[in-house]
Amino acid sequence: MSAFPCSDDVVPESVTLLPLPDVAEQLGIAVTRVHQMLRDHQLIAIRRGGIAGIPKDFFDSSGAVVKPLPGLITVMRDAKYSNEEILEWLYTADDSLPGRPIDAIHGPLAREVVRRAAAEPF
Repeated sequence: MSAFPCSDDVVPESVTLLPLPDVAEQLGIAVTRVHQMLRDHQLIAIRRGGIAGIPKDFFDSSGAVVKPLPGLITVMRDAKYSNEEILEWLYTADDSLPGRPIDAIHGPLAREVVRRAAAEPF
């Protein structure tokens, strides 16, 4: 089995990253399943300080993956965005939302965020 993809740390330092074993425990799955989710581009891991982690913002208040996130990642990867570009887009404020796309996918603007991701020029 190949290693899982891990992105450069392009998010603000204030973004909390959850280590992969913690993500597995939170989701109630084996850490190898988390690795598979990363290989399948359902999530994006970031390497910070030599440790791979997933942004805490990728999960809802119950600890589950935010529903629109895997589809949003797929839409952007299909448009040839790299994982780093996806992360930068998610964490860059957009006054027309208002706020950052990563925050908007947790609420009623989630569909609008995915629509904008699909419409963004590469």
